[in-house]
Amino acid sequence: GLVLDWRWLAVAGEVPVLAMILLLCFMPNSPRFLLSQGKEDEALGSLCWLRGKDTDYAQEYEQIKDSVRKQNRRISCAEIKDPFIYKPILIAVLMRFLQQLSGVTCVLVYLQSIFKKTSVILKPEYDAALVGLVRLFSVAIAAVSMDKAGRKILLFVSAGIMLASNLTMGLYVYFTSHSLNGTTTNETLGSWASHEAQPMNYITLIPLLATMFFIMGYAMGWGPITWLLMSEILPLKARGVASGLCVLVSWLTAFMLTRFFLPVVENFGLEVPFLFFAIICAGNFLFTGCCVPETKGRSLEQIESYFRTGRRSFMR
Repeated sequence: GLVLDWRWLAVAGEVPVLAMILLLCFMPNSPRFLLSQGKEDEALGSLCWLRGKDTDYAQEYEQIKDSVRKQNRRISCAEIKDPFIYKPILIAVLMRFLQQLSGVTCVLVYLQSIFKKTSVILKPEYDAALVGLVRLFSVAIAAVSMDKAGRKILLFVSAGIMLASNLTMGLYVYFTSHSLNGTTTNETLGSWASHEAQPMNYITLIPLLATMFFIMGYAMGWGPITWLLMSEILPLKARGVASGLCVLVSWLTAFMLTRFFLPVVENFGLEVPFLFFAIICAGNFLFTGCCVPETKGRSLEQIESYFRTGRRSFMR
């Protein structure tokens, strides 16, 4: 948005989409999909190619074959009461709910308006571009370190960074708004979006840095890993319906937060939602430690066995 008009920016956004469509033409079918289509020989060959000929892929092939057979059976109402079914679904749904309650959608939607209200020393459009750049690099870091560090450690780090960032932003807005003796607190977020705020000094870099760290923390953990864990821990029998439920809860929560963000800011101040987001991030930290299993290096069958047996750890 710094160089192109929004229309040309939309056209430029089609380039990666077209590249993705082109690359999908060369993407091989997964062993699980091939088995669901009854193509057992092709599935075995695909798994051999993915894992390598020197690995014990035959045993994994039998596990996948067994799980696909179970997945093809419809889940009954009685089975939903089984902890092996409802626990992973509940964890996945709560993760999507808490992810949105951390405030990421509100921050991204109202990013420039928030920067104008907090009088960041740089122009809001440049601030937004910096935040986008930080998000890009943070996702790359998560992609590289996810299988090395593990899911839970990144979720802990992510929740901690988001907690500190939201708390910093909330306290900054609270103390600066009170120090100005009400000269800026009477204006709404919408009115601030209509003109350029005049920065006072370099302390106004605090909101920019807090937002950059918040986006970095989100992109390192609670952004991508919640989607990944959703696909890993959901039971095979109910994966389709449960995935849809998770997405529904996620975007309904995002809609409600975005809908009520401006009224809360106008009536109570910008610090209130950020302090609320900080409390949620603290809850995310506790939720990760108490409820989220570590799935690093585990197959879907091992993860399902973990919930079925109720063990505190995977096979030792």
